[in-house]
Amino acid sequence: MEFKESYFITSDGAKIFYRYRLAADVACENQGANEVNLSEDGKFDESNLSAGAANETSNLTIEQAGGADENAEPNFGGEGKFEEQNLPNGGENLDSNLNEASKCGASNLSEKELAENAEQNLKFKAAPNAKAVAIFHRGHEHSGRTTHVADGLADESLSYFAWDQRGHGRSEGERGDAPSIGRLIADVDEFVAHIEQRFGFETQNLAVIAQSVGAVLVSAWLHDYAPRVRCAVLASPAFSVKLYVPFARAGLKALYCARGNFFVNSYVKAHYLTHDKQRQASYDADALITRAISVRILLGLYEAAQRVVSDAAAITTPTLLLVSGDDWVVEHAPQHEFYNALGARVKRREILEGFYHDTLGESERERAFEIVREFVGERFRAPFSEVDCTHADEYGFSREEADRLATPLPRFSLKNLRFKFQRIFMQAVSPWVGGLKIGENTGYDSGSTLDYVYRNEPQGANKFFKFIDKFYLNAIGWRGIRERKRNIKLAIDQAVANLQERGEPLRLLDIASGHGRYILDAAQGHKFERITLRDYSDINVKAGSEMIKERGLQDVASFTQANAFDAASYEGLQDAYTLGVVSGLFELFPDNSVVRTALQGFSSSVRSGGYLIYTNQPWHPQLEMIARALSSHRQGAAWIMRRRSQAEMDQLVANAGFKKVREWIDGDGIFSVSLAVKI
Repeated sequence: MEFKESYFITSDGAKIFYRYRLAADVACENQGANEVNLSEDGKFDESNLSAGAANETSNLTIEQAGGADENAEPNFGGEGKFEEQNLPNGGENLDSNLNEASKCGASNLSEKELAENAEQNLKFKAAPNAKAVAIFHRGHEHSGRTTHVADGLADESLSYFAWDQRGHGRSEGERGDAPSIGRLIADVDEFVAHIEQRFGFETQNLAVIAQSVGAVLVSAWLHDYAPRVRCAVLASPAFSVKLYVPFARAGLKALYCARGNFFVNSYVKAHYLTHDKQRQASYDADALITRAISVRILLGLYEAAQRVVSDAAAITTPTLLLVSGDDWVVEHAPQHEFYNALGARVKRREILEGFYHDTLGESERERAFEIVREFVGERFRAPFSEVDCTHADEYGFSREEADRLATPLPRFSLKNLRFKFQRIFMQAVSPWVGGLKIGENTGYDSGSTLDYVYRNEPQGANKFFKFIDKFYLNAIGWRGIRERKRNIKLAIDQAVANLQERGEPLRLLDIASGHGRYILDAAQGHKFERITLRDYSDINVKAGSEMIKERGLQDVASFTQANAFDAASYEGLQDAYTLGVVSGLFELFPDNSVVRTALQGFSSSVRSGGYLIYTNQPWHPQLEMIARALSSHRQGAAWIMRRRSQAEMDQLVANAGFKKVREWIDGDGIFSVSLAVKI
């Protein structure tokens, strides 16, 4: 059975191509429309269209809404120019309901465009228990070099989907480039969402198979988004590429900082990838192979890989790791470190001696596929289950990490002396540095500090102290906080659009608003009937009330003092709201019992079909510095945070009666924003 070709539009407007092959339990819902066949060169073959299909217009569903080279040498090139947009379904002229003749008439569209539009309009419905596999290629390659995976699995009961990564194959984007590694990880999430929405598969009935760079993207997706997929197969993940030139990575980073983005070319020849002569020849002759890769993606790949390997305990998806025994391209050590730390209860590792890097394209690949068939088959035959992460505050890796951070360091250790010096310095200069002064007076986790970070306007007694404040505001955590604010705006926009489409009133409840700036900014432009802001701090309530008055919102918005963790504070709010928001609160409290109380408050206050927007901090690179050098709002006590994995946070929300439908996360994987619907 041949693969067919289609595409989806990402949230930032990029067209991503993919190939698909459907099993018999997936039906086309378009009456009288023939499926679109591919010609021999893999492109759309419009000659196979029925007259009705050829004139159908695109009717895209709203999509969910971010590869590096292996072994590279410098080759300077241009820089990609992607601007991220907040488009609900990616925009372009293939939007939903384009019925005007000027947009879809035969007189204005080529035959190829008509074929693409007709194929894009085909809608499918998978049977309730239909199973599917999503395939992600290695660096430089494209979906056409992974469709053999379906033959290797040899299971006609499964549907298969294989993408062309952004900047690869027929997908849009400058060759070998992307706005960021985070954008590529988001693309993975949106591709899976597209499979679910267009073809009707449930997430839990999807397995993912990824190789090399694709395996890094997928593992980061498992960590950052915690999708409830059935299982993952990671073949030779490129957690650490073998760069044989000394200090190559440091040199590339220095050049990138000095001159901006540029490109490097792979020096890996086909005969180092596989023993299969036919695949070697096809690799050398394939015009769609992307030889160059941008340095920002190469460096981003390293950073994402380090984060995922160091925090693999947060990944609970059943995982099969395939290690190529004679891999000339990537290091083995991080692969084993990743596997040993995996939080999955079901995991398996197989070392394939004699295999080169292209694990699933080796001459003896049947050895690998036999293992994959067994693992995937076992997972699909067994009932779907997931690790219960909701007791991670009592035991587990994040509890152990928080306990270590709370343990005093040896008095005269270099680490302790370094943090002591940092603490003393910050206290000493704080009277003359705007951000440090607020942090020392109210706590670095306070609403006042948060509002200052949002404003992002360095303040200091002179240029030197203003420079210190600018450096402080540009810390990776504060940059992530500001991106979180932007993502909350995206979440509110989507929730409002969905509510308005159903004719629901716009009534918002925020249980820990700080000064309220982020909510009032995000709500701007929407006609809310009611905005109820709350906070425990009288300082925040006073500042927020003044902000409401300054903006002339007294008729719509109110700010009251309340404890978000007091169940009694939600009395009288039964089904009063259609949108709940909690941002930056749960991250400050390690105990899940208080989080459950607040979530149950939302469950009673938000009506069925309404939405909850919640944030999380699944990872942070500066946890120890924060714990040992910064004070909190709780009488100056140390600011010690217990991270919640995304799976833990999502499960707590699900237990309160909400279903997660969308997630955004910053490019560094620190702060996530999720949108859930009340069931």
